[in-house]
Amino acid sequence: MSNPVKINKPWSSMGRIGILLDSIRFEHSVFALPFAYLGMMMAADGLPSWDKVFWITIAMVSARTLAMGANRYIDRDIDAANPRTALRALPAGLMKPSDMVLMCVISFIVFIFSAFMLNSLAFYLSPVAAFIIVFYSYSKRFTWLSHFWLGISDGIAPVGGWIAVSNTITMDAAVLCLAVSSWIAGFDLIYQCMDRDFDIKNNLKSIPANWSNKVSLSLAKLMHVITVASLLSLGWTLDLSLLYFTGVAIALLLLIYEHSLVKADDLSKVTVAFFNVNGYIAVTIFAFTAAAIIMN
Repeated sequence: MSNPVKINKPWSSMGRIGILLDSIRFEHSVFALPFAYLGMMMAADGLPSWDKVFWITIAMVSARTLAMGANRYIDRDIDAANPRTALRALPAGLMKPSDMVLMCVISFIVFIFSAFMLNSLAFYLSPVAAFIIVFYSYSKRFTWLSHFWLGISDGIAPVGGWIAVSNTITMDAAVLCLAVSSWIAGFDLIYQCMDRDFDIKNNLKSIPANWSNKVSLSLAKLMHVITVASLLSLGWTLDLSLLYFTGVAIALLLLIYEHSLVKADDLSKVTVAFFNVNGYIAVTIFAFTAAAIIMN
């Protein structure tokens, strides 16, 4: 009998809960939080009250947990067939599908409650946000626009932070949504190049599968041009200081570096580009924006 697959990460010492958290990459919530905090600080023109910060954090983490948990559950059969994802917790048999469903239900309840604690508009729109982030996992089954659906799923995070503070949606919030959505869609276009052959074989929709990796990487560059243009536009309309634009310039350099790591015929460094560089970009944009707003 073969030995069971082991996850050699800190979470694994925590048993079933550890495996559950590891399977949804819970630790990567730190990369998602800057989006919501960005919208929060721009709407407040500074730091809002600490109770707002607390409930925005809870809402963001629970929404991301819901999104990742739903993705792992919905795609469990696809993940089992893909060599790149076959060792994930569900296809590897390290946890039960019912455990993942329970986590999603709990995350959904926490998300709705945290939105209720923020304000009426956040509460009313929270089921819509939950639908968007969960239904993304089905999109690859019927449209190659799935990359952009993922972008919007993450792009609504800063809008949520904005709504949480102001109880309104403004044009500036929409521009921030465009910046984040195009950024996420761009690096998903890069990431999905690794699964092109698998997607074609299994009739899954993606731009690499429908056209080519070269087309996908070119479109990713266009998305990131839109990201930088949107961030520059936002800084101009909000009259942010040079510190903000310095952060955008650093993010631009990181994006250029990210694209330099990946070629249509050489995807060996995609993981570095996807996780490491984008984590740096998220933290850089937030840090410089926060500093610019606080020091303004």
